[in-house]
Amino acid sequence: MANGKYRLAQMSSPIMLKKGFETSNIEGEMNDSAPTWSPSSSIEDYLKAIWEVAGAGVASTNDIAGRLFIAPASVTNMFARLQDMGLVEYKRYHGASLTKEGRSEALRLVRRHRLIETFLLEHLGYAWEEVHEEAERLEHAVSDEFTKRLADFLGYPDRDPHGALIPAADGSLEPEDSYPLDTAEVGERVRIARVDHREATALNFLGERGLVPGELVEVREVRILDGVITLKDEGGITHSLGSSLAGSIFVQSPLEDSDRG
Repeated sequence: MANGKYRLAQMSSPIMLKKGFETSNIEGEMNDSAPTWSPSSSIEDYLKAIWEVAGAGVASTNDIAGRLFIAPASVTNMFARLQDMGLVEYKRYHGASLTKEGRSEALRLVRRHRLIETFLLEHLGYAWEEVHEEAERLEHAVSDEFTKRLADFLGYPDRDPHGALIPAADGSLEPEDSYPLDTAEVGERVRIARVDHREATALNFLGERGLVPGELVEVREVRILDGVITLKDEGGITHSLGSSLAGSIFVQSPLEDSDRG
């Protein structure tokens, strides 16, 4: 694939054709069926970013600008365009929230991304700090059929390598019952459920210390002055985490975890 010999098929989309969507007539020419429509990769990136930042809530212009590393003015223009397409509801100076169609598209891409991450980790030898960036490159290039077959090949996993829930094929997503580590109390014993961090250096730091999804830790100290949290793992080793890193770790009660199993 790196030498350019192979070209991955453009994915199809279940939503109706709207302004700004790319078209492909290949299928129609081959089987006389109606052509398939697919959103551009930039549109998909915006929808996914809005969902990741706000879920069912409202994402501000600055939220998305920071998430995608682009100018706020560009985000404002895209919000207006996405509203014209029926994918978001947008109010100037307030932000954008996903419509039903927009949420469906966002979760379709989130599912694909997280399945690709899982495949890269489990079958291609990638480390967990490497899979996000690689999946970002691949998620726009593969088809819905590829995603379907990949899920089947992987045995329909429910979480990705970072512990994030993988949406089902119908777009449904189980409720998340975890909470940020920095809200846990001293003496509380918790299980790491997921790590919501993109930076490879941070993930490598946590991975080297075994602070990964599934691990049990005890909160030993929470410093009010600077937010540093000290943990003790099952091996009795203590770890100190800054407030930003601790805030990206989501945990759940071991009791709740065992009840679900």
